[in-house]
Amino acid sequence: MKNHNEIEEYLDSLYPNPKCELNYNKDYELLIATVLSAQTTDKRVNQVTEILFNKYKDLEALSKADIKDIKEIIKPIGMVNKKSEFVIEIAKYLLDNCNGIVPNDREELCNIPGVGRKTTNVVLSNLYDYPAIAVDTHVSRVSKRLNLAKDNDDVLTIEKKLMKTFDKKKWSKLHHQMVLFGRYHCKSVKPECNNCNLKNICKYYKKTF
Repeated sequence: MKNHNEIEEYLDSLYPNPKCELNYNKDYELLIATVLSAQTTDKRVNQVTEILFNKYKDLEALSKADIKDIKEIIKPIGMVNKKSEFVIEIAKYLLDNCNGIVPNDREELCNIPGVGRKTTNVVLSNLYDYPAIAVDTHVSRVSKRLNLAKDNDDVLTIEKKLMKTFDKKKWSKLHHQMVLFGRYHCKSVKPECNNCNLKNICKYYKKTF
């Protein structure tokens, strides 16, 4: 794709050293935080996980937690019924099947309750430096606006197209850059188009301005 170098260079200028914005100190904390991040912001997740992981300091404690207490703690991020179940189930699964360690294996990760492809990609990329592109709402939006994907592409199709377009060594970095770009610049509402160096290749800009 002729524009991919231009996109890479601009994202590198904005985010030369992009990082995951979810806070975590242990491998399972990232896994749980990523599951909790569905349909909410990393900022809110960080607020609740600080309380959650301070109260329940290890997997053993989380596996035996009162689900009502978990619901109360994570209430600000929504979807509390499912997410509170996942917190406890993830802790139990890791203790029962993985010796308390988040596995470095895509198939095994996908067997864990609440863990889908996006979460698996985030975990493999951040914990094990595995080349992966996790497609969330930001990555999806940016990809479609910049003609890296079609408007009706699903997340797996977008992931495959991005993997085909960009160098494998850059996948993990690119994922973080696209998340940050979508979160702070190419926003869903009122994107900062006038300050963007990619507006010449952006479908949204051409349609809107």
